[in-house]
Amino acid sequence: MSDTTWTRHHILSLADFTTPEYDIVLQTAASFQEVLSRRTKKVPTLQGQVVANLFFESSTRTRSSFELAAKRLSADTLNFASATSSMTKGETILDTAKTYLAMGTDIMVIRHREAGVPHAIAQEMDRLGVRVSVLNAGDGQHEHPSQALLDLFTICTLLDPDFPRVELLKDKKIAIVGDILHSRVARSNIWSFTASGAHVHLAAPPTLLPKLFADYSKDKPGKLFLHWELEPALQDADFVMTLRLQKERMTSHLLPSLREYHQMFGLTHSMLQLCKPYVKVLHPGPVNRGVEISSELMDDSEFSLIQAQVTSGVAVRMALLYLIGSGKA
Repeated sequence: MSDTTWTRHHILSLADFTTPEYDIVLQTAASFQEVLSRRTKKVPTLQGQVVANLFFESSTRTRSSFELAAKRLSADTLNFASATSSMTKGETILDTAKTYLAMGTDIMVIRHREAGVPHAIAQEMDRLGVRVSVLNAGDGQHEHPSQALLDLFTICTLLDPDFPRVELLKDKKIAIVGDILHSRVARSNIWSFTASGAHVHLAAPPTLLPKLFADYSKDKPGKLFLHWELEPALQDADFVMTLRLQKERMTSHLLPSLREYHQMFGLTHSMLQLCKPYVKVLHPGPVNRGVEISSELMDDSEFSLIQAQVTSGVAVRMALLYLIGSGKA
């Protein structure tokens, strides 16, 4: 495990993550992955602490894996659902957070459809002078740090199962394809992959990859590239991540049809022939089969890392809860 000491109180964004911090997360997650392979999968690391999952937006993988991660660390868990909460009676988000604070919460895992909500709650906790940590589980179109970290972990453990580290991605070509405009996952992965030394190629129709992303590429010369066609992004790629079309976030007709999108940007076995022979495919889920990826490719264990990503999620989120929670014991 890295010798660097973890000092981060909240995990809200990957924009300012350092290489040593990435390596701490990867190697801590590797140790917990070993724990999860045992018959007894529980450790007393966060015993006596309370982790509140405050999900103001629907989720399956993220919420379930955070809950399981907390339980594997022996923490007590509280789960919030806005549809059955006092928010339906007019309670504010900050008042909801303070309610959970009053119950003795040590870590708040926040997901919200609006960007900035986890940051606002973290600022309020800091203003109150309490030792509550906030972990961003996805905010609007801003970021999704834990998903990007589990994607990074999935790739790095594939390259070196015994000692995952970010230097393994140096000069690898990673293509990210799909609804980049609405994807918080893409934004977090841009930070993590480019910080690891990979060459990241974004590919989507112009309506889903606006030129504002060119500003990212100016800040990362030689590391980030934009394409409005699929083929140049896939050419000699080592890894390809395809993203879900987030129809619930689309306020206008950005695509002619799903069928046409699949023909132009859908991943299939034939399209992978442009990539390196050993290419692997990722998808953060949930998946629209037959839209961004064919069912045959999604279920092909020779190429697909999609199930490995789900498995990695528990170990990585255990690592994150441990790193921000171990100092509170």
